Amino acid sequence: MLARDAVRIERDGVADNRCFYVVDARSRMVNGKQVRGLSAIVARYDAAAGTLELEFPDGSVAGGAVALGDWLDTRFFSSPRRAQLVGGPFSHALSEHFGQPLRLVRPELGAVDRGAAGAVSLIARASLARLEREAAGAVDARRFRMLVEVDGLDAHAEDRWVGSEVVIGEARVRMRGHVGRCLVTSQDPDTGAADLPTLELLRGYRDGLDTTEPLAFGIYGEVLAPGTVRVGDRVASAPLPG
Repeated sequence: MLARDAVRIERDGVADNRCFYVVDARSRMVNGKQVRGLSAIVARYDAAAGTLELEFPDGSVAGGAVALGDWLDTRFFSSPRRAQLVGGPFSHALSEHFGQPLRLVRPELGAVDRGAAGAVSLIARASLARLEREAAGAVDARRFRMLVEVDGLDAHAEDRWVGSEVVIGEARVRMRGHVGRCLVTSQDPDTGAADLPTLELLRGYRDGLDTTEPLAFGIYGEVLAPGTVRVGDRVASAPLPG
């Protein structure tokens, strides 16, 4: 996960965010739950130049042009999804690093978990601070891979934005639901080591809430009007009519 001073949010999200995924020998999408340490790889994709770099925890880098090859029928979570193999050094580097056959693919549609309905994710920084109190220590925000972090809200105030339209800089987003969390968030974003009982911490003070997904931490939404979002831009919400 990389910080940016500004991003352009389109209908399907940010052009260089979550636009690839990794599949195993059976063409099933894998993440840090199946391949420990996968989330520690830093990807830098230049959509305009069509180039990609994968930086591994040992400092090695696999990089080059994104050359799309054969189509595959893959499984993305529980759903079928068409995707193209990405040529170059990427699949080989991933397979060598993890000691198993892995392939990098680019989907026909965006790789955001919830599709267009979840093209944008958002969390209040006060919510992160609240979790830090539960953990009695610092919690790296990169564990949660949120697109937008917001200052000036109370802890978990964003929960109440589900069902509302939110203006984020120049973009307008309809918030569709809460982001339920999984074991990947327990892994250190630099090493992939499971070193924080994130789900237990969330269960301790967030279990049983009226949220669209269990153990919610952050929200997601659908882009109604694209626009550029810059650090320091205003974020405001308004209830949907009717």
